[in-house]
Amino acid sequence: MSALIFMTVAQKSMLSQDMAVLLGDEAAISGYVKDERTGETLIGATVVLKNSKKGAYTNKLGYYSISPIIAGEYTIRVTSVGYAPYEEKVTLTKGIGMRKDIVLKGLDIMTEEISVLADRDVETRQISISKVNIPIQQIKEIRIGGESDVFRTIQMLPGVLTSSQMSSGLYIRGGSPDQNLVLLDGSTVYNPSHLFGFISTFNSDAIKDVELIKGGYPAEYGSRLSSVLNITQKDGNRNKFEGLLSAGIISSKLALEGPLGNGSWFVSGRRTYFDLIKGLLDTDPENPIPDFGFYDLNAKITQDFGNNDKVFLSGFLSDDNFDFDASGVTMNLFMGNKAGSMRWTRILADNLFMVNNLTSSYYSQGFKQEASGFVVSMNNSITDYSFKTKLEWFVSDNLTAVTGIDVTNYIFKYTRNFSGDGSEVNEGTNQGSQMNMLYHDWVYSAFAQINYKITELFSLQTGLRWNFWDYSEQSLFDPRLALRYQITDKYAVKASWGIFHQYLRLAGDENFSVFDTWIPTDKTVDPSKAFHYILSFETEPIPDYNLNVDFYYKDLENISEVNKTTIEGADVKDIFFSGNGYSYGGEIFLQKQFGKLAGWIGYGLGWVFAKFDSINNGEEFRPKYDRRHDLKIVAQYQINEKWNVGATFMYQSGQSYTGATSRFQTGMPGDNHGWGKVIPSQRYGLRMPNSHQLNLNASYITTLFNLPLKINLDIFNVYNRRDILMRIYDTEGDETIVEDIKLLPIIPTFSFEYKF
Repeated sequence: MSALIFMTVAQKSMLSQDMAVLLGDEAAISGYVKDERTGETLIGATVVLKNSKKGAYTNKLGYYSISPIIAGEYTIRVTSVGYAPYEEKVTLTKGIGMRKDIVLKGLDIMTEEISVLADRDVETRQISISKVNIPIQQIKEIRIGGESDVFRTIQMLPGVLTSSQMSSGLYIRGGSPDQNLVLLDGSTVYNPSHLFGFISTFNSDAIKDVELIKGGYPAEYGSRLSSVLNITQKDGNRNKFEGLLSAGIISSKLALEGPLGNGSWFVSGRRTYFDLIKGLLDTDPENPIPDFGFYDLNAKITQDFGNNDKVFLSGFLSDDNFDFDASGVTMNLFMGNKAGSMRWTRILADNLFMVNNLTSSYYSQGFKQEASGFVVSMNNSITDYSFKTKLEWFVSDNLTAVTGIDVTNYIFKYTRNFSGDGSEVNEGTNQGSQMNMLYHDWVYSAFAQINYKITELFSLQTGLRWNFWDYSEQSLFDPRLALRYQITDKYAVKASWGIFHQYLRLAGDENFSVFDTWIPTDKTVDPSKAFHYILSFETEPIPDYNLNVDFYYKDLENISEVNKTTIEGADVKDIFFSGNGYSYGGEIFLQKQFGKLAGWIGYGLGWVFAKFDSINNGEEFRPKYDRRHDLKIVAQYQINEKWNVGATFMYQSGQSYTGATSRFQTGMPGDNHGWGKVIPSQRYGLRMPNSHQLNLNASYITTLFNLPLKINLDIFNVYNRRDILMRIYDTEGDETIVEDIKLLPIIPTFSFEYKF
């Protein structure tokens, strides 16, 4: 029904592009909000008509619409974090929708004490529960090991955990990394990590906006149980050519952008130089240094076609390679991502906005080892081709509706050859030493949701998502509901509930992102399922400081853990153990986004439990990523126009692990050819020591050839606390030796950024 209504309005709108459906004395105003310097559109800007209760936020494409409005004279006011407020008088005419694009002048949010207050009446329409936006300027100032990184910044939020300080995987409110939907300009990124998980594949110089929804996300999103990370790439400068060159101990980066026709272009690249440095070193043939390198590329072209149409072409490419050759043994490990999207947006009417997105994504990973002519190899990949269309209908000042469809074609491929001969494995082979499996699947989804301001104080967002998986022949519905009540001008309470299904499962390792295999759900098991329950309180205790307190409960069904004893079998029930789980807890998040002092303090208290019939004798246990306490502090202080200093501090309860209770010796008594083995303790029944770390950074801005040069100094792990990555048991000798594999020590780093 909602789709039929949208089609009818769309057909009417084609008759008159400049008029919304207006009656009597009604008028409308709509347009884009843009950055004055670059011409890029701004996401989440507040647009209000003063002395009225009319207003809106710009969407993910920077578009706003306010209708219907009584015709007359108004003062339009536009605000956005990091920009000077804008005001202008406008005259709205009966029966006519005004197109009004607005340009905002940027401010240095790290130096200028500005107060950007959203209109409270507009804010009551924004439920946005468990959603966090971090200004990209802050992300670029938070450096770990000399590299600013999106995932490392997100890991400093309460409720976001990792398996270790070496991992960029996100464990959000009891969910594992495969339960997070990671989108880059609408394309799914399946393994967003370099250096086996140490940093992410997302170059911060190429990013325009980062939005994390930690739970209870709307019906527009699906296919994951835990969270949504929505990343938007930069469009490029529409007004002039610009460049940014930066280098540190891990990698060097170059970003270029400029105008193109009626739009812009942007391209950036990043590459490590470990392999280049190795070539300059004298290495010991008995102890060779492995070859290792990674790179990533981002590109985007934006073009306007008239006043109502925009086309965006964006691409992303990343690659990691690890080669080792010593004593007759050669080993190669590679992984890579390729993603692309073509997005067409059209203003069908002043109050009707259409987004069409055609995307593709490819993730591959492989391993090959050869010794004395004996070759073993393993490769896997996932490919998806997706089309999504979405309509946003700004029905009235109090009602916004969104509906759309999403069609995705998946291709899964997995091959392994442990026979030793290095021969090709025929498709369809499924034996202990050889396997070549190819799966094709189609997933169809449709969704509809509304945002409705019921009263001056009470707002509602409700939606429904339908999914059909062709491979498993399952059709399921995901209802969503979120509420907001404005208690006073400064205090609001929000609540959310929803059902979420996940069709993909990940077979991988919790400690390192070395070899991850995505597998579709088949008829042998049901899709994973989650119920989210969230209660949130929001306030502004003092000007410019936002405080959020969230309580959550998450019920999980049909979650999976890899069956490491599987030798043969292509069914999902043979590859994974299926079980249930739940998590609950609370989070406190105090954030200041701009000013001389910016950053946040966050604290999370959480519990995670899981239960599998085939694990831990069917008894409930706490997974590896169950950590009771989680304290994060991020601070950046702009001393003056040249100097900026900052610090990050993290304190977490130790992660759980499976220890050993005793040891036994294989072989017959007196047989010296046997070896020792340990008997494991209760599943994840032991806990590592608590972990904590302090990082410091400072930057100085000067000039080189009359152009800005920024010099960065960072100290990783200031007081040299080496937390434990994992605990292993050495049983080669007569006595069992417990060894702790520790994380990195203190590391000072130097980097620079040069703008031209």
